[in-house]
Amino acid sequence: MARIRAVLVDIDGVLTVSWKALPGAVPAMEQLRDAGLRVALVTNNTSRTRAAIASRLAGLGFPVDAGDVLTAPAATAAYLRERFPGARCLLLNSGDVREDLTGVTLVEEGDADVVVLGGAGAEFGYEALNRVFRQLQRGARLVSMHRNLYWRTEGGLDLDTGAFLEGLEKAARTPAEVTGKPAPAFFASALAHLGVDAAETLMIGDDIESDVLAAQRSGITGVLVRTGKYLPETHRAASGTPDHVLDSIADLPALLAAGDGGTPRP
Repeated sequence: MARIRAVLVDIDGVLTVSWKALPGAVPAMEQLRDAGLRVALVTNNTSRTRAAIASRLAGLGFPVDAGDVLTAPAATAAYLRERFPGARCLLLNSGDVREDLTGVTLVEEGDADVVVLGGAGAEFGYEALNRVFRQLQRGARLVSMHRNLYWRTEGGLDLDTGAFLEGLEKAARTPAEVTGKPAPAFFASALAHLGVDAAETLMIGDDIESDVLAAQRSGITGVLVRTGKYLPETHRAASGTPDHVLDSIADLPALLAAGDGGTPRP
């Protein structure tokens, strides 16, 4: 751990739940800053812009600004500009993130070249999903900001986009192109943003597949926390083993200070 120079931090379930700071999260972030580590908040949150996320977190006491936040919508915009320049894009998303979709042509009517799925919510009703299905049948490409199955709120676990995405892929026989976590390009973008190599970086998250194991496949040290969406059964059934497992982000500074400490692999 002595080689770690940068930390990638998931937000939902790691720093906050329903936009309430988790115990010890603010002091932990302050300690990371005080240690001189480079920090980026990497999130699949699709309901708020980068600026809005940073403002909300700063209001809770976290030492962050918009430049520290890397979101799936921003990554999606870069992907669409590069892969589908000038394409007509139909967006289905819960929340307004148009500010972060710069350079993307969004359409409300007519046929689309690309269907873009963001985060799930009340907008993911039958009529909307069927419209997406018909666009895919006509040949539109399918791009999803993430494929998370669920996320943690103060009321419990709520369904997310992945629960609908798998059905659309099978029904339309169209595989989705994913732009947020766990896409390797998302982690590569985060490393480039911080100016560090994968071997110098740690990723801490509550989603063992999308956050932790995906980061490890990119050469990043993975740390799973038992907060947020963490479930023991999901941990046991995972496709791999996290490098470290902690009770919460509050334990991260001690792990980093210990060099090779922390919870050993189960």
